[in-house]
Amino acid sequence: MHTSSLLSVGNTLDECIKCNICTSYCPVSEVTDRFPGPKYVGPQAERFRELGQEKSPDHSVDYCSGCRVCNEVCPTGVRIAEINARARAQIVADRGLSLRNRLLGRNELLGKLGSFAPDLANFALHNPVSRVLAEKVVGIAQGAPLPRWHSETLNAWLARTAAQRLKSERKVVYFHGCAIQYYEPYVAFAAIAVLEHNGYEVIVPPQNCCGLPMLSNGEFEAGEGYHRGNVARLAGFARAGYAIVSTSPSCSLTLKEEAPEMLDKHDEATLILKNATWDIFEWLREEAEEGRLRTDFHPLRADGRPLVMPYHAPCQYRAHRVGKPSLDVLRLIPDLDLRESHTRCCGIAGTYGYKTEKYQIAADVGQDLFDFVLEQGDSDFVACDTETCRWQIEKFTSVANRHPIEVLAAAYGLYDLEGRRLL
Repeated sequence: MHTSSLLSVGNTLDECIKCNICTSYCPVSEVTDRFPGPKYVGPQAERFRELGQEKSPDHSVDYCSGCRVCNEVCPTGVRIAEINARARAQIVADRGLSLRNRLLGRNELLGKLGSFAPDLANFALHNPVSRVLAEKVVGIAQGAPLPRWHSETLNAWLARTAAQRLKSERKVVYFHGCAIQYYEPYVAFAAIAVLEHNGYEVIVPPQNCCGLPMLSNGEFEAGEGYHRGNVARLAGFARAGYAIVSTSPSCSLTLKEEAPEMLDKHDEATLILKNATWDIFEWLREEAEEGRLRTDFHPLRADGRPLVMPYHAPCQYRAHRVGKPSLDVLRLIPDLDLRESHTRCCGIAGTYGYKTEKYQIAADVGQDLFDFVLEQGDSDFVACDTETCRWQIEKFTSVANRHPIEVLAAAYGLYDLEGRRLL
């Protein structure tokens, strides 16, 4: 079973020894002077904030992307990204929230509205005139990799295929997240096919946005409402002993760690949900280690040649601190030539790269990754676990991206990797 026993944000502040390792690894401060580095706007500035100093560098903390690389490399365990998020929330409390950030924080609402007429919504969002207006009026970058609504939501597909779903004594709960519900339901199709192939009935309970877009934009009160909604809906399954798996590392990290830590929510229901939540490949890796994961793989190419696939582990995935379980599981597939990226970040950081003033910063941060993908040359797809990262990589490389669960479903012979549909 995975664990997540960490010091609270407040208790880590004085652990900073000013070594500057976080700044040397920060992908944002490396490409722009607008962000002086995690140490300066994080623990160092927080000491001034606690003393009520008006000249604390709060204006620059908004350029923290929340990628959490600083948390990964800090030798003393300071929760720098969370300190920065709380500082941003205080700025919002003091100065208010822009319309742009309010919109970007409401992914679930936008997804739901667009799903009523997806073709119209796609035209409205993606035509050149609306993109120019969105940049000039709202501040959403014209070139940002906005998603497209799918013709059918996940809930609609589940209702349509209910009679086909496996019933079993072994059950697992699926937390899909907003992007999968409205934009990429085929990722859920693949995930459900894999879980059912391994003998599990998949429960998809009512759920709402994990709240991360709101937390990232400093809107803590609204984000707390979303978090409480999910705790109320999911904690009962956790108490019953069911694993709760997600194909979105950002969503599962929010349930496991970000929401409880940033919002200081450590009640019994939140903690039991936290301990029951897994990234889907973290859970599948444990199934493999226990000898329960099926390995009846089919060739991924009709001609028998290995499928070359660059793989990037997103920042939010590495923040789980469970290694790289997607790589561990995909390496069981015999004809898959995985090529791991060791670059720090794709740059998008959720909604960060959508913002006009941060779009070029995000592109510069991701350049090493984009170069790596293009250097592979003969790859048909890139594998990446987080939705916004997939959109960013595809935008800047023109190479199709797939969630690793789609690759595993294809290896089982259940899924068309090119057409993104079940077989």
